[in-house]
Amino acid sequence: MQVLKFGGTSVANAENIMKVIEILDSKSKDDAIVVVVSALGGVTDSLHQVGELAHTKDDRYLKLFKSISERHLDTAKALKISSSARSRVKKLLKELKRILQGIYLINEFSEKTQDKVLSFGELISSFIISEALRDKSSNAGFKDSRELIITDDNFTHAQVHKDITFSNIQTYFSSSADRITVMPGFISQSESGESTTLGRGGSDYTASILAAALDANVLEIWTDVSGMYTANPKLVRQAFPIKEITYKEAMELSHFGAKVLYPPTIRPVLEKGIPIAVKNTFSPEDEGTLIQSETPKTPNPVKGISHLPKIALLTLEGTALIGVPGSSKRLFETLSTEQISVILITQASSEHSICIAIKEEEADLACKVINEAFAYEITLGKINPVNIENDLAIVAVIGDQMKSHQGISGKMFSSLGKNNVNILAIAQGASERNISAVIASKDVKKALNTLHYRFFERQVKELNIFVVGVGNVGRRLLDQLKQQQAHLYENLFLNAKVVGLSNSRQMTFDAGGIDLSEWEELLETGEKRTEETWFNTIKDLNLRNSVFIDITANADIAASYSNYLKESIAVIACNKIACSSEFSSYKELKNLARKYNAPFLFETNVGAGLPVINTLNNLINSGDRITSIKAVLSGSLNFIFNHFNETTSFHDVVKQAQAEGYTEPDPRIDLSGVDVARKILILARESGFEMDIEDIENEMFLPAASMEAPDVDAFYETLIEYEDHFASLFKEASDNDCRLKYVAEFNEGKAKVGLQQIGKEDPFYNLDGKDNIVLYYTSRYVDQPLIIKGAGAGAEVTASGLFGDIISLGKK
Repeated sequence: MQVLKFGGTSVANAENIMKVIEILDSKSKDDAIVVVVSALGGVTDSLHQVGELAHTKDDRYLKLFKSISERHLDTAKALKISSSARSRVKKLLKELKRILQGIYLINEFSEKTQDKVLSFGELISSFIISEALRDKSSNAGFKDSRELIITDDNFTHAQVHKDITFSNIQTYFSSSADRITVMPGFISQSESGESTTLGRGGSDYTASILAAALDANVLEIWTDVSGMYTANPKLVRQAFPIKEITYKEAMELSHFGAKVLYPPTIRPVLEKGIPIAVKNTFSPEDEGTLIQSETPKTPNPVKGISHLPKIALLTLEGTALIGVPGSSKRLFETLSTEQISVILITQASSEHSICIAIKEEEADLACKVINEAFAYEITLGKINPVNIENDLAIVAVIGDQMKSHQGISGKMFSSLGKNNVNILAIAQGASERNISAVIASKDVKKALNTLHYRFFERQVKELNIFVVGVGNVGRRLLDQLKQQQAHLYENLFLNAKVVGLSNSRQMTFDAGGIDLSEWEELLETGEKRTEETWFNTIKDLNLRNSVFIDITANADIAASYSNYLKESIAVIACNKIACSSEFSSYKELKNLARKYNAPFLFETNVGAGLPVINTLNNLINSGDRITSIKAVLSGSLNFIFNHFNETTSFHDVVKQAQAEGYTEPDPRIDLSGVDVARKILILARESGFEMDIEDIENEMFLPAASMEAPDVDAFYETLIEYEDHFASLFKEASDNDCRLKYVAEFNEGKAKVGLQQIGKEDPFYNLDGKDNIVLYYTSRYVDQPLIIKGAGAGAEVTASGLFGDIISLGKK
């Protein structure tokens, strides 16, 4: 014999009930079955609400009762049950109304009366389903569970009298000829004949009792999901059904929030060793989850990750707890007296403090009674008043086989730590079946996804990228990411998702990943951007492995990097303002990156896509020492001086460079040498030297009038006016058989930038176009420097440098 239980969602309406009937018709061909059903979805809550309305003399109870009645009668009609059966439904509803009227009149809604009212949900739904079944099978019958399951009179949480109940069940079914027997779940009857209910998960409990009493082959729990999942699929999209799991693992997962089962309800079948199959009413062909005493060993010892929300953490601490027998006993007896359940306990070996986790709704009462119980010690100052921390949750990693595997705890806590999930308390039993941690509620989704990735998923690292600045470089980066997404996933095990985009006016977000084929339209229709709303949205999304990429030259955005790093959000900066600002600010960003385990990368600050900073870091980290640096670091200036000759004017070449995108809208930013000074400053700092921009000597070649021009047009006029000055610079270099290059130099703590005449023997002489070149002289590279050379300007190569930083993050 098989026992099947169908929950509220499975029998929520006539359409769903027809799916249930199809399943029952198929199942009954092979074996006799007992079917336990819940009330129509949501009806139990409605019944409780209608009782409360009547109790408070709120006339709206009549309207709600009418809605309940119509729902059941409409379901009966849609299922085309007989007129006599519909009359029976009406009679039951009339009886319910009479009870509600009594509640209204005498203002009494005791637990005993609650059980009477709530019992109508399962009673009516089971009767309707049994009658609908008669059209499919003449061997279908109905049996009122109250006639078989006998309890005490602890209303709303009745305890079953096992011997009497088992005897009743066995006697009835030994003589029953019905192929399908439909029974209401949740409801029972006291020895005095009063209706009782079995509490939370009561329908599962009904089914479990029946399966145990009948020694059923299997207990099938039919619900709206395809089994027990590795994590809550509403929070973890990659979660998947667990094929096989032990009773103990299932109970742990259920206790910690997996709502498929309620742990106490499966004890009867657990004691008998009867398997439980969790199946999906709406996808009956799915395999589901089989719960049994033992399961085959698998390479992964973790079976699931679950969580318990709305938790409060109470801490009792003080010297009076140290070495004093009975302190814990007093604490837990106090809570027990108030029927407050302790979910998690942790105590330091010093015995100086005891930390407990309870339901948040019970925190104030618990605090009050504990403080009263230890009032004497609190008065003496030997124990502190209870400290309460609210808005917390418990996450748990669960699996029977974890005990025989080393490093599970380490993997759990290191993964959470790397994603800035702060752990407030930890508990682990000697069985090592469950490792639990208390965390902030805001971190639950991130924690679950982090742990699920760590224990269940192919180790494809997911980066959640937020980009501000979608001009030339930003646009190229998005194109490159779109083009290379599949390659990154398949070859580097990296899923680089752009989840936030912003320009100076608009912003758009999608935690699932922005479609990069239509990002421009999405941004155009996005919400208005402010720095505050942009940052707060990123913070509130709280996505694991978040990355902020700044592709602007905005000082305010550069000043915000510390905010991101403090939230453990990695920063990739194309903007060089932050790294070339005051040394103290630069140093703080580096320290924050280490403190919060949030990488701060800025490869494109020098040399665009060239590996200038990465190579420097590798030299330093390997124990080498930088003695000097000589470099051409401005692709813009190199382009200008490579094209400036006796047949061109300096004015025209600068105009050409601007037109081709090699200079800023105001070319003085490039021609002043300040940008180059910033770059050599960054290299000096990365070499381990403490310097500020004021320490760099800047040998300006522009006339003062050019720098002081009120606007760009006026600046260009000065270039015409001072053409003889620029021509003389070129002629002097040419007469010396040299070429003009704008060079940055750093040597033993001193740096300068300026225009130099470069001879043919110099590596800089043949530097063409917009190329950059960097020469590192070190303790190891003494006579011949380490040379890095290549395109140092342009949107495409700069974007590729940012892409390289993204890949670096993916490897960390």
